[in-house]
Amino acid sequence: MEHIIGLLHNEPIPSGQPNWESSADVMAQVEAIERALADLGRPSRRIAFTRDLERFVKMVRKSQIGAAVNLCETVDDDPQFAGHPAAVLELLGLPFSGSPSAAIISSTDKHLAKLLLKGAGIQTPSSLLYDGAFESNPETLHFPVILKPQLQDASIGIDQESVIVSAAQLYARSEDFYRTFGPFLVEEFIGGREFNVSVIGNSRLQVMPIAEIDFSGFPKELFNIVGYRAKWDSDSVEYRETRRIFPALSDLMQEQLAAVARRCYRLFGLRDYGRIDVRVDGEGRVYVLEVNANPCLSPDAGFAAAVRQAGIDYHGMVEQLLEFVDNRCV
Repeated sequence: MEHIIGLLHNEPIPSGQPNWESSADVMAQVEAIERALADLGRPSRRIAFTRDLERFVKMVRKSQIGAAVNLCETVDDDPQFAGHPAAVLELLGLPFSGSPSAAIISSTDKHLAKLLLKGAGIQTPSSLLYDGAFESNPETLHFPVILKPQLQDASIGIDQESVIVSAAQLYARSEDFYRTFGPFLVEEFIGGREFNVSVIGNSRLQVMPIAEIDFSGFPKELFNIVGYRAKWDSDSVEYRETRRIFPALSDLMQEQLAAVARRCYRLFGLRDYGRIDVRVDGEGRVYVLEVNANPCLSPDAGFAAAVRQAGIDYHGMVEQLLEFVDNRCV
């Protein structure tokens, strides 16, 4: 008899609260994977992960969960605990999909991720941390720069207003941004093309078709960024004009982007699936922007689109992830 798959998810915040749109997306993932599991004949049960660990452990044991799909993005909407659900599963000895806790923690912390990338000799935009004060002189950076909350995901805190064109504007904006989002990165803004490189695998890695973000429809006064409005506000021009395409790339660029993605995947210890976001400037230099452990698995999200472009439907993707988990159950 096959074991029951636990669908672990964080509790989304109520509709109408700040950033509720991105928080609610976790349930779209749960529903889609739940349907796919049912079609594959695999029993599953939803289990919310909150700070109430005693309740969570009781539910796991009562439901006789034998393995889990980890869809948790926060714990009680606190992004600093993004890796904790995986850590609890590790302590329980319960096999689960996606990256281990250490990989989630190191890739979620944007400042730590930068230090790891730089230490490995992987090119990433220059940056500094603001944690109530600047860790070094921000005027040494090349403007424009972009402000990114240190621990947030889903482009929370990132929008047109987050792009800063001068040191004077940075000093004027920093305190308010810090009050709203906590510590943040000040990162040099890299112009050029933006690519998402999705990867599946463990000992052997398979790079999916590479997606590009097409900003050609953006009004000229807007910076080409995938901000919060571009992802979640369907009434905004950014949402309407941010398009995902799969362009024909030269063999050289294809291999260059794939090689960078594989290096990042290995460096951070990602597992099963991941996505690396990069920019390529006018000189052809590749800059790693983000390393995403456990990217969104909604059917309309970038990872599923890349897998579909490779000829694998959504059920096939879920089946592959289950195969990884099943191998850990042996």
